[in-house]
Amino acid sequence: MMLIAIDKDQLGQMINDAVKKALTELPLQLSESSENDNKLLTVEETAKFLNLSVPTIYSKVSKRELPALKQGKKLHFLKSELFEYLKRGRKKTNEEIAEEASAYTKKKGGKNG
Repeated sequence: MMLIAIDKDQLGQMINDAVKKALTELPLQLSESSENDNKLLTVEETAKFLNLSVPTIYSKVSKRELPALKQGKKLHFLKSELFEYLKRGRKKTNEEIAEEASAYTKKKGGKNG
C-alpha cells in the first residue's frame, strides 16, 4: 500500500474535477436508462426476462394478463411495462399491511365519528 500526501488545494481540485465529470456523464446515463426501459422485447426475450416459457407468455397474452404490443402477427413487449407487471405481483410486507389497516381504520373512524 502506498500513501501519497497532497495538500488541501490539490484535494479540492480533485474533488471538483470528479464532480464535474460525474455531472457531465449523468445525462448520458439517464438517457441510456430511459432507452433501456422503453426497449422492445421479443417473445423469447420476454420469456427469458420473466423466467417463463414461451407458451406461458402466449397464454398470458391471450388471457390479457400480460401487456403486449402486436404488429401484424408479431408480439413485442415494453420492458418498462414488464417491470410494472412484476411489481403488481409483489407481496406486501407485514409492516405495509399493518400501515394500510391502520390508515383504513382511521379513515373509517373519521367518517363515523
